[in-house]
Amino acid sequence: MSAEHTLPPVLAITMGDVNGVGPEILAKALARPEPWRWCRPVVFGSVRALDEARRFAPECPTPVAVADVAAALAVSNAVPVVEWGVPGPVLRPGTLDPQAGGAAVVWIEAAVREAMAKRIAGMVTCPISKECIIQAGCAHTGHTTLIAAMTGALDYRMCLFTDTMRIVHITAHLSLRNAIDSVREDRILRTINIAHAALRRMGMDRPRVAVAALNPHAGEAGTFGREEIEEIAPAIEAARGAGIDCSGPWPPDTVFKRMQDGEFDVVVAMYHDQGHIPLKLIAMDEGVNVTLGIPIVRTSVDHGTAFDIAGKGTAREHSLCAAIRMAAQLTGWTG
Repeated sequence: MSAEHTLPPVLAITMGDVNGVGPEILAKALARPEPWRWCRPVVFGSVRALDEARRFAPECPTPVAVADVAAALAVSNAVPVVEWGVPGPVLRPGTLDPQAGGAAVVWIEAAVREAMAKRIAGMVTCPISKECIIQAGCAHTGHTTLIAAMTGALDYRMCLFTDTMRIVHITAHLSLRNAIDSVREDRILRTINIAHAALRRMGMDRPRVAVAALNPHAGEAGTFGREEIEEIAPAIEAARGAGIDCSGPWPPDTVFKRMQDGEFDVVVAMYHDQGHIPLKLIAMDEGVNVTLGIPIVRTSVDHGTAFDIAGKGTAREHSLCAAIRMAAQLTGWTG
């Protein structure tokens, strides 16, 4: 076993919007011992915002400003924070502020560059406000498209993972009408391949891939729609032909429970809410957003900025902790 897989990986953790819950969940996560066992964290964000959030997590080590990742690795008994020339705006929890959106984008872009340069093993992102980053002049509507553009990824997928549920969507942020139009054999097959490769990277020798149907009762042999017959089933057969343990199309009202019970390792969902609703119902605080199909490791919390509770001390850090652990696993870490 190589040393690089036994030593905790260096992970960038981007703070997100400083007026959301990002600083609070970050302080609470780093106040716990587990994330420090899973990785060597380097925060990309604001020293001031993290220090202010420590009032909700006094066990979090003191944040200290460092110039770059190399300097961060020399820090002990403190949280290294790289601000990249942007210390962040005046803190106004719960406020939509384009300056906060602009700072969040700078930190994300810096983390992507460091990951592409192999100076970090991966990145974990705290939530941003799509409205704020757009008002700040960002051409992208969120983390995923921004990171994909920076890394040159053309075929990527948003996924939600927990220990017992893993869901890969064939599309993400599309209207339902456009999402249904995207249920096509080639896209489904590519998604199956992406899901299978990710689970292999996580150490599963033969992942069991289930594919959800689009229509009620899996279409009832064409009675309720022909997508299962004309698009989904051919993709499954092609995946099987390539040696992937793949089955379906399964009725979407039961397939996620079957995965939860251990019958499958991952479900390919046909649209955003089909996959998000069951996972968030079962494991709201443990879900991790994973971007697959990009050349770097990126995980994220599965919730938003939660402006309504920002600065109140009630935000939970569980999803962030799960995202840190998942990112470490995706780097190949075996500790």
